[in-house]
Amino acid sequence: MWGVWTADQIRDAEASMMRRVPGETIMRRAAYGLAVRVRVELGPAVTGRHVVLLVGAGHNGGDALWAGYELRRRGVAVTAVLLVPDRAYEPGLAALRRVGGRVVGVVGAAELVGRADLVVDGIVGISGRGAVREPGAGLVAAAARAGVPVVAVDLPSGVDTDTGEVHDPAVRATATVTFGARKPVHALAAPSCGPVHLVDFGLGPHLPEPHAQVLEAADVAARWPIPGPADDKYTQGVVGIAAGSAVYPGAAVLAAGAAVLATSGMVRYAGTGAEAVHARWPEVVATPDVDGAGRTQAWTVGPGSGTDDAGRATVRAALDRDVPLCLDADAITLLAAHADLRDAVRGRPVVVTPHDREFARLAGDVGADRIGAARRAAADLGVTVLLKGHATVVAAPDGRALVHPSTTSWAATAGSGDVLSGIIGALLAAGLEPWWAAGCAAFVHARAAGLAADGAPAPASLLQAAIPAAVRSLFRTSAAQDRAQ
Repeated sequence: MWGVWTADQIRDAEASMMRRVPGETIMRRAAYGLAVRVRVELGPAVTGRHVVLLVGAGHNGGDALWAGYELRRRGVAVTAVLLVPDRAYEPGLAALRRVGGRVVGVVGAAELVGRADLVVDGIVGISGRGAVREPGAGLVAAAARAGVPVVAVDLPSGVDTDTGEVHDPAVRATATVTFGARKPVHALAAPSCGPVHLVDFGLGPHLPEPHAQVLEAADVAARWPIPGPADDKYTQGVVGIAAGSAVYPGAAVLAAGAAVLATSGMVRYAGTGAEAVHARWPEVVATPDVDGAGRTQAWTVGPGSGTDDAGRATVRAALDRDVPLCLDADAITLLAAHADLRDAVRGRPVVVTPHDREFARLAGDVGADRIGAARRAAADLGVTVLLKGHATVVAAPDGRALVHPSTTSWAATAGSGDVLSGIIGALLAAGLEPWWAAGCAAFVHARAAGLAADGAPAPASLLQAAIPAAVRSLFRTSAAQDRAQ
């Protein structure tokens, strides 16, 4: 698990560190790491390759200039384009000139950018706000038109550090080199960042608790329920699924099947879709309603089940079971519409799984700050909130937050959310606390989506079928990470 820290947290930590280590020393360490990554991106033969630095004002531009100095010393041709000449970082500028680096203004720079082997984006840093402005915007566009790879310094210019909001125009980096600690942007706007490489210059001891965290395979593998020699179907977790209707029978099949494949000991289904569920999953025990189901250790309620009085009664019946719940889809709509249901879930071990529009009905507009919105809703509702989207955020009522970044949209398909809610229900029944159940489920769900897609869009039924392979891959990845350490 790795953390992300906000711009304010980073600035405070750097100020603390600079009371013991000179700022110039920190910058040189960061710039050296940046130069090493640029050389990797250039390939094995770097002599004579041409790198263009887009140099903004302040320390971000200084990082780029000092990296250019290191590259020039190793035979790389380096041209620095000064976007704000009177505010360029003078020590780095002087060093680059000393080793034969070329320094130019913006006039004619678009042609240089278009012919470069690589561009370094040093336009703005963690204090930047809004879109890339001219003259930088035109140079960023020139690199994009020519297909020139771009390595971002700390974060892509035009993308917000704390929220990951991507403005227009903004840099879409081939890779990002960040310094000291990862920032929220690296998880929330992963497609804009490309692979993120961390340069550790000793900031760690000065950092507070992270703003949010990102799970890795080892974290999920350590918590995934694996039956022991003394386990049986009841001790592995019995989950109830209340889903589906005449209009949406597939929701029942997808949610119940996901719970089966996520290693539940037993799945009990309650609803009108028993025939469809049994046709695909004969091991599921089916009853017409929640009251008729046997003992369960958790329930998933809501996918395709309707928002009428019968749907409301189903949610209420599941709440009366006094076990952990995952409330999805129509159950979220009912929760938003009925204050008594919101009062009933408050403080209970409940996960709600809204997408942005469902979230707006339940807790107000998401806005640009997805972590902040999920935290606010979790605290207000007293439940764990899994906010679906290009970057899924899981927030607990106590303020803990997880971000699951995604560089693809393979999971954005009809029925995908039903699969996710079935996995969450299975993990709740196995005894995971809601925050971990939601985070681990989101991780496996995204991995299954990637395996099912295999480079092309795939329906939710194939995503569901890929759950076992996704789970197996957790342990292979975890073992590989252990060997690497």
